Amino acid sequence: MEERGPDPVTEAIIGATIEVHRLLGPGLLESVYEEALCHELGLRGVRFERQKEVDVVYKDVVIKNQRLDLLVDGQVIAELKSTEAEHPIYKAQIMSYLKATGLKRGLILNFGKKTMMEGITRVANRYPS
Repeated sequence: MEERGPDPVTEAIIGATIEVHRLLGPGLLESVYEEALCHELGLRGVRFERQKEVDVVYKDVVIKNQRLDLLVDGQVIAELKSTEAEHPIYKAQIMSYLKATGLKRGLILNFGKKTMMEGITRVANRYPS
């Protein structure tokens, strides 16, 4: 079986996220962290799309107006949060986005935690469409 190393896109997102949290700390609005993270990703030369629209298909009907916080390098969905509490709906939300896009990897980035490492959750879609 082939052994896989760390994913460079995911690692780049995590590095940028830690830098934003290190400088701003917890307690700000999600929109502030989104703006700062986009700036940091840009400084690092990482391609991303902000508030990326995705379509959800239900019984052959396309339902529009779903938005990803960030789609990084066309490969990884990053959903940003800014709360002390963790809710199971966060993981369900990103799993739904992964299913809708057919992508395999996502990150929940919760800037509301005391340290950013506490706020990072990796999510994998083992059954992309």
